[in-house]
Amino acid sequence: MQAPALRGRRSRRRKAGLIVAAALLLLIAGSFAFTAAIRMKNPLFLLRFLFTPRSEVETLYDTRMVAASSLPRPIPEQLRPLSRTVPWKGRSEDIVRVLQQTETHVLLVMCRGTLVNAWYRDAGKKTARESSWSIAKSVVGVLVGQLIDEGKLSEDTKLVAVLPEFSAGGKFDDITVRDLLDMKSGIDVTEDYSEYKPFTGVAGMQVTTDLPGYMMKNRALAFAPGTRSDYRSIDAQYLSMIVARVEGEPLAKVLQRRLWGPLGAEDIATWNLDHADGLERGFGNLNATPRDFAKLGLLALAGGKVGERTLISPAWMARITTPVAEAEPGWMYAALWWHPPGHERHGDYSAIGVYGQYVYVNPRHHTVVVKLSDYGSQQDEAETIDVFRVVAEGCQ
Repeated sequence: MQAPALRGRRSRRRKAGLIVAAALLLLIAGSFAFTAAIRMKNPLFLLRFLFTPRSEVETLYDTRMVAASSLPRPIPEQLRPLSRTVPWKGRSEDIVRVLQQTETHVLLVMCRGTLVNAWYRDAGKKTARESSWSIAKSVVGVLVGQLIDEGKLSEDTKLVAVLPEFSAGGKFDDITVRDLLDMKSGIDVTEDYSEYKPFTGVAGMQVTTDLPGYMMKNRALAFAPGTRSDYRSIDAQYLSMIVARVEGEPLAKVLQRRLWGPLGAEDIATWNLDHADGLERGFGNLNATPRDFAKLGLLALAGGKVGERTLISPAWMARITTPVAEAEPGWMYAALWWHPPGHERHGDYSAIGVYGQYVYVNPRHHTVVVKLSDYGSQQDEAETIDVFRVVAEGCQ
C-alpha cells in the first residue's frame, strides 16, 4: 500500500500535468481562433510553410488549374554537355558545382530556339511543377501589355477606375497602371520575406485567406505615386486583379486563353489562391514545369511571336526591353521585367523569382536560360546572371 505522502505527490503531478495540457490546448485553440479572426492561414499551415521547400509550396494551397495547350509545342532538342567552367565570386568554378551550391533543381539552356543543355538534380525534376515566385509578375506584365495593345487598358488608366472598391481618396487614387508596372505606386507594403513576421508586408499577402481585405487595410503610401521606384509585390497583385476584372474571368483562365494555350504549353500549370475558389496570388505562386517556363523566355526571344502569331506586340516588347526604373540598387525594371547590372553592355533581361528562379533572355546571343532553385532569398543574383552570360556566349 502506497504511503499517503507518495499518493499526494503523484496526485499533484497529475493535476499539474492536466493544467499544463489544458493551458496548451487553450493556447492552440486561441492561436487558431486568432488567425481565423484576422483572416490568415492557421498555425498548422504556418508551421508547414516554414519547413516546406520554397519550390514546393503549391502543395500547401488551394489552386486554380491552367490547362495544357490543345496544340502543345515541344522545344526541339540537340543536347550537348554543359560548358564546364564559369565565373563564380571572383574565381573560375565548375558549373555543376555552382548549380549544386545554389541548390538548383533544373537548368535549361536554349540556343536559337533549341534546347542544347539540360541539367536536373534528379530525374523527377524534369516534369515536376515548381513555384515561379516572382517570375509570375513578368507573366502578368505580358497579359497587361496584351490588354493595352487591344485598347482595353492604357498605361494612364487609374487603378481605382478598374477596381473602384479600393478608392481611398487622396494620392492613392492617382495610382496608374504605369506606376504599377514600374513599381512606382508608393503603396507602403514592405517587401519582407521573413517567415518570422508572417502577418505583415508581402509575407501577409502570402498567408492571408482574404487578399482583397488585406489590401484594403494596407492602402497607406510611403511616397507619392510616380515620384520614385521601390520594388513592391502588391503592385503586381493589383495589376493581376485589373487583368481579371477587365477580362471578366479568373486570372488563371486569362492566362490559359491568352498565353498558355497559344504558347503550346505541354503541361498543366496551377496558380495558388487565397482560399478555395478564391483569388490568385498574382504577385507570385504560378506553378509550372521547367519547359513551359522556358516557353515564356523563347516567346520574348522571338520578339513576342510563336510561329507566325504575335502574342506580344513590337510596341510592348520595346516597353519590356527598355529599362525605366531602378527598383533595387543597380537593378533596372520595366513592365515587371528585370534588367540586371551590366545590361547596357549585354542587352539582357530576365524574369526573376525570389529563392533562385530565373527565365533569362539574351537576344545578342540568341539564348534563353531557365534556372529553378531553392536558394536563399535574393541571394547571389548578380553572380548568377554572370554565369548565364558566359553560358550565352557559347551559343552557336
